[in-house]
Amino acid sequence: MLKQYLQFKLSQKLSPQQIQLMKLIQLPTQAFEQRLKQELEENPALEHGKDNENDGFEDAYSDHDLGDNEQINAEDINVDDYLSDDEIPAYRLHANNYSADDDSKTIPYASGTSFTQILIDQLNTFRLEDQNYEIAKFLIGSIDDSGYIRRQLLDLTDDLAFTQNIYTDIQTIEKVLKVVQQLDPPGVGARDLQECLLIQLQRKTQTQHTEYAIKIIENAFEQFSKKHYQKLLKKFNISELQLKDAILEIERLNPKPGSSFSNNFRSTEHVVPDFTIKIVDGELELTLNGRNAPELHVSKSYNEMLLGYKASKEKSKAQKEAVLFIKQKLDAAKWFIDAIRQRQQTLLLTMSAIMHYQKAYFLSGDEEQLRPMILKDIADEVEMDVSTISRVANSKYVDTPYGTKLIKEFFSESMTNDQGEEVSTREIKSILKTVIAEEDKKKPLTDEKLAKILKEKGYPIARRTVAKYREQLDFPVARLRKQI
Repeated sequence: MLKQYLQFKLSQKLSPQQIQLMKLIQLPTQAFEQRLKQELEENPALEHGKDNENDGFEDAYSDHDLGDNEQINAEDINVDDYLSDDEIPAYRLHANNYSADDDSKTIPYASGTSFTQILIDQLNTFRLEDQNYEIAKFLIGSIDDSGYIRRQLLDLTDDLAFTQNIYTDIQTIEKVLKVVQQLDPPGVGARDLQECLLIQLQRKTQTQHTEYAIKIIENAFEQFSKKHYQKLLKKFNISELQLKDAILEIERLNPKPGSSFSNNFRSTEHVVPDFTIKIVDGELELTLNGRNAPELHVSKSYNEMLLGYKASKEKSKAQKEAVLFIKQKLDAAKWFIDAIRQRQQTLLLTMSAIMHYQKAYFLSGDEEQLRPMILKDIADEVEMDVSTISRVANSKYVDTPYGTKLIKEFFSESMTNDQGEEVSTREIKSILKTVIAEEDKKKPLTDEKLAKILKEKGYPIARRTVAKYREQLDFPVARLRKQI
């Protein structure tokens, strides 16, 4: 049975412009420059640099926001809205808190041969039949950045047939794989960690230590990975000293042989600070990286096109279509420039609030001076949405007198110590890190014991909270921190 009923619903929808603005705010400096470059390429009405004859663009223009199905006519466009003489001085259209030093936008990158090509160059020193050579090249192409072949050999057999027109079997691939595993760095071409470690051990000069290490990895890898040392001592009937030497031999191996090798030939990644904080005469001074404040203006030639359209008495269909295109590009250019200004203001306003909230830290550099601070604290301060603050904090860096920091690192939750004082969870993590570093590695502290120690130091937190902080600090459980 069908029923009709009324339902009241309150919803908020963001316009495409608002969504784009949020995306712009989220971008760090280098990504923002790429987005700016893309917009300049796609919109000929937008130009970069100073326009001496027409600095900036006019604030007073009619918005012609269109719905998906709304139609406009060329006659409806008020050309004067785009040709107003009410010019805005250039100093109002770009940030004035950066120097000429910030104008350098290019970063030199080191070039080098790819990891795959280096392996192929080594492969060329082996004598292989034509088909086996092609299989070896295919296997090298399947090696990831860590140096592993993660896919099953059966899948690779199918891929060779479909993509290379090479029909072979698993036995042949395994034979060729043994050749690939002879390449440098040792361990490359392994299918899992166990095989990777074995390859490296077998390539080393054989001593009693390496022999025991090979036996452990080959026959008791699970017990080794779980650090069941007593089981290993009993299984191989060796002394504690011999086990310790064998484990030391294993610890010297590289679990990711491809990473360290390929990183030497990979373009260096640079972190570009979005903000700079300096201490001047005992006071904090905040500046926005000048690369976030480009000089943009609307193309003069597009304005001249509109002038020509306005002056012509007879307007053809082609002219009307052209003016509609110009109008869309001008609207997009003016909106983009305005969005960049809003982005600059949002970034500065948010970072300024964070700087003043954590003033004690920025003046001293002492992490214990960091106040508990959550996104809502700053959102309330600047009267913005929490999501906006999150976009600013998550992907941007600030250059401080104490190094370049990720902004989100300044945020932390709070808890009350036994004195009734609000302390940052960052402070608790720092103490926890120190306690774990000073523990007896032969008998590592369990989470329960860590919680007891923190309680004695004045931080009454539960065992599960200690476990959460320990994981965030990248410390394994007590059993895996054990050393012989």
